[in-house]
Amino acid sequence: MEGDEPVPLTMIGAGEERPILRIGGSESVRAHLENLGFVAGERVRVVSDIAGNLIVQVKEARIAISRELAMKILV
Repeated sequence: MEGDEPVPLTMIGAGEERPILRIGGSESVRAHLENLGFVAGERVRVVSDIAGNLIVQVKEARIAISRELAMKILV
C-alpha cells in the first residue's frame, strides 16, 4: 500500500510504518507536531490504536496523539 495516494495516519494499521509525506493544519499545529518529531521524510510507526487515539513511534520516542492530530499527518 505504501506509495499510493497520501492518507491520514489514522488510516494505517498497528504495526505499519510509513514515511511522513506532509503535515496539515494551522501553522501552530504544524509547529507543535514538528516539535514532537513529526516532519516530512521521517518514518512513523503506529504502535496501537486505542479508541481512535494513537500511540506512534517517531524517531526513538513513543508518543500518544489524538485522532484529531493524527488526521493532520499524511503518510
